[in-house]
Amino acid sequence: MKIQIKNGRLIDPKNNIDSKLDVFIAAGKIVAIGHSPEGFVANQVVEADNLVVCPGLVDLSARLREPGDEYKARLVSELQAAVAGGVTSLACPPDTDPVLDEPGLVEMLKHRAKQQGLAHVYPLGALTRQLEGKALSEMSELTTAGCVGFSQANVAITDTQVLWRAMEYAATFGFTLFLHAEEPFLAAKGVAHDGEVATRLGLKGIPSAAEALALSTILRIAQETGAKVHISRLSTAEGVEMVRAAKKQGLKISCDVSAHHLHLTEHDIGYFDANCHLKPPLRTQRDKEALSAGLKDGTIDAICSDHTPVDDDAKLAPFAEAEIGATGLELLLPLTLKWATEQKVGLLQAIGSITQTSARILGVPAGDLSVNSDADLCVFDANEYWKVCPDTLKSQGKNTPFTNLELAGKVKFTLVHGQIVYQQRT
Repeated sequence: MKIQIKNGRLIDPKNNIDSKLDVFIAAGKIVAIGHSPEGFVANQVVEADNLVVCPGLVDLSARLREPGDEYKARLVSELQAAVAGGVTSLACPPDTDPVLDEPGLVEMLKHRAKQQGLAHVYPLGALTRQLEGKALSEMSELTTAGCVGFSQANVAITDTQVLWRAMEYAATFGFTLFLHAEEPFLAAKGVAHDGEVATRLGLKGIPSAAEALALSTILRIAQETGAKVHISRLSTAEGVEMVRAAKKQGLKISCDVSAHHLHLTEHDIGYFDANCHLKPPLRTQRDKEALSAGLKDGTIDAICSDHTPVDDDAKLAPFAEAEIGATGLELLLPLTLKWATEQKVGLLQAIGSITQTSARILGVPAGDLSVNSDADLCVFDANEYWKVCPDTLKSQGKNTPFTNLELAGKVKFTLVHGQIVYQQRT
């Protein structure tokens, strides 16, 4: 199959390209940019006038709910949501049921995902068995099975000796650890940021210090062991400062922020809007501004969707009892574009935060449009507005704080390995 994507605005952050160029695809690979290779005859031409052509998006955190929670979402529904949002590669946390701490489970997930022929799925293996924080998982075997890194999902390791040994082991073999920084005792039973909104609504708060304390421990051990650590979903101004200082010291640290936290604050909880029950909690306006500043100056490397589909009944409970999470795969691109517009950030940098840098952190072959790279691409209209409606979202999870909001950025085509796997209906 040979495809020519014609007259699009090509944005490739890795190769610093922002120009109107054609893309030529054959046998699943990008075979040329700009000029047609000799003898190239396209089987299909994608007209991309007034459209942006960029690498397929790479999401650092998307729960697919399989195995174990199929009543919340199924693999096929979430991978369809991924490609509808232009996401061609995604990492999934290990907090499935059963937990991804066995090579056989990882192989099964990879196999089932591959059968769908949609986005690439890169599992994060459980760092400790059953995520209990006691005994390390078989990281080498899990890597062989297909894991690209290791995570505790939202579960903290309270035993710092275990965390130390995990980082020592990971440093020895070059594994990346994906850690969420939250001190569990301070955050216990908390459901919102420990601030004026939580106080007014009578909700148990999670102080900013919970992130800072956990981050302090992680960074100190990373400094001693030399481990490569990615901090998932940073949420506070203090956290941004700590990561900034750690990077200046030369630690092997990277971090991301969720698209939700770039746009929302604790005040968006309003009167107990359970769609805003997220982890980490939505913080203050000052925190939101610090996250944006950190993303602009490169302290924060990437934006993730933190896609966590939840069934409707679980969100109908009172705020404190409502299940944590929101759908995000189909909103990652438009929310990134919205942030870029508001912050006067160019498309090259904005797209880089959801493609090139995410792929680099995962260590996967994605996120760029180099000749001979896999033809994973997203073609979108940056100026077309669409309303976020639960009925039109592909994800089985329909809950999002952005329901009924009009966002710019509509995906027209998504290609994976040179095949069109999503095309917007006209």
